[in-house]
Amino acid sequence: MNYEVRDEEDYLVYTFNTVYIDPIYEENETQIVHVFQPQGKVKGDIVFLHGIGPNNIPYLEWYGRFFKKFGYRTSVVILPYHLERKPKDVEDGDPYYSPEPKECVVLFHNAVKDVRRSIDLLETFDDFSEDNLYLMGVSFGGIIGTMSLALDQRIKKGILMITGGNWRWINFYSPYTQKVRERYAKEKNSFGCDSEEFCKKFRSDAATFVKDNINSIEDIFSKTPITCYHYDSLSYAKFVKQPVFFVKGSFDKIMPHKATRDLEKLISNKIVRRIPAGHKSSYFLKRFVGKWVINFLEKEEIEQQVKDKEYRKEAFESSGKV
Repeated sequence: MNYEVRDEEDYLVYTFNTVYIDPIYEENETQIVHVFQPQGKVKGDIVFLHGIGPNNIPYLEWYGRFFKKFGYRTSVVILPYHLERKPKDVEDGDPYYSPEPKECVVLFHNAVKDVRRSIDLLETFDDFSEDNLYLMGVSFGGIIGTMSLALDQRIKKGILMITGGNWRWINFYSPYTQKVRERYAKEKNSFGCDSEEFCKKFRSDAATFVKDNINSIEDIFSKTPITCYHYDSLSYAKFVKQPVFFVKGSFDKIMPHKATRDLEKLISNKIVRRIPAGHKSSYFLKRFVGKWVINFLEKEEIEQQVKDKEYRKEAFESSGKV
């Protein structure tokens, strides 16, 4: 790989060309990865995928600083249309709020290509271990992360946090997708979708449809009735065979509970933990999540931490301060 690297505060910034020509902004044709390098021996690599929108990358990079203290190199993949990967007058992640499935298929799959290309970068490092490669995705990063886990067996374990699947629930019930609903009503899309009622024609019970009919990655593209299945993390969940640590928020309003439920059901090899927080307030429990993740990666027992009364009491008290 040809790449450039520079120091930036307490992390390294790697830049290199994408493997695709971007259909919207040429700025997105440069990949960016923020690498938090531990001192001493590297125990393993964590590919970290952030949520969509402005301002969330800096505070989620706390995890990179936390994990490197335990010897884990954390590579924060700057997803398409965030930071320098977009024109200055465009809000971070805005192109993803498209009502047109044909556009979303390209944009979401390009994000997965970025993840896999970032793994290619890590493989060039002398201290990279193919047995110790992990992925953590938060919110939108969990959607891209689920797809990446299904498609790339180089990843040995996954952590999916405050995320979900099934575009019916996400597009029509999340407060963050109001602009998508407005565009559905005004423009429709190439399938004629303008409301949840139309969506139900193809997605009345998408989770059951995927469970009963999708038996291979190829089936996602050949057996589904509408192309929004092609970029739905729900469609890929059955093919995530790696162990997954699944973290969901009890009071999450941004990721609808039904979306979280459907994705959780279709991931087979998982440990599920609920935190007493909402979508954004989950950040205040970051130390608990961080410790759980380290224990999960190191195959230590995490049940005792969850059952411990004092531990749980402290978590609830912390959430009450939000």
